[in-house]
Amino acid sequence: MSAAERRGAARTAVVWDDLREVLADAGAVVDIGGGTGGFAVPVAERGHRVTVVDPSPDALAALARRAAESGVADRVVGVQGDLHDLADVIEPGSADLVLCHGVLEVLPDPSEALAKIHDVLRPGGALSLVVAQRHAAVLARAMAGHFAQALALLDGGEDPEPGRGVRRRFTADEVVELLRGVGFTPGDPHGVRVFADLVPGSLLDLEPGGHQALVALEAAVAQRREFLPLAAQVHVLATR
Repeated sequence: MSAAERRGAARTAVVWDDLREVLADAGAVVDIGGGTGGFAVPVAERGHRVTVVDPSPDALAALARRAAESGVADRVVGVQGDLHDLADVIEPGSADLVLCHGVLEVLPDPSEALAKIHDVLRPGGALSLVVAQRHAAVLARAMAGHFAQALALLDGGEDPEPGRGVRRRFTADEVVELLRGVGFTPGDPHGVRVFADLVPGSLLDLEPGGHQALVALEAAVAQRREFLPLAAQVHVLATR
């Protein structure tokens, strides 16, 4: 495994740990904005049926190739669409688990989007929501010397970079409030990528067992509220 692959695994390990229990009870999984199948294909390899809803035909073509190469083409379906027309491509009340990772940031109305997800879940179904976390984004901008951008992002939650459309950043409390507002019962927020984005990849090769130690460290701090402001992302599992 290359340094880039090890870093990628460390970045997602907390989310996979959180998903383990809900995946055990999930038959039909919907991955919104799942692109080329970074989560969908491994979920299908665990025996689940996954429908990926994504607006990009190129991403869906790559998804199909990846699923075929992994031997799960019969359990992965790609559908072109987005959250706006989710009810047209996914039957209401049919999903056991919805993955919505890195999507809410670019939508004009996060509450409306979450309400649409709520509708396609069966009663008792779960939503796995991953969003970019605002405090870490402020820190990253400041560390890069973009002080005006950091200041603009501090209280507003929208990415100040021009030409990128709406790109929001959320605090953990804001995510929980949004979920409750549309009828979800959210679990405790977990911090994702607290250290993984800060550690140079070369260090994972210098220290024996560095990758495993980083994964263990990420897992250890994920549920500690004092580390949430440092997390690049927040993961919340919510139940309909």
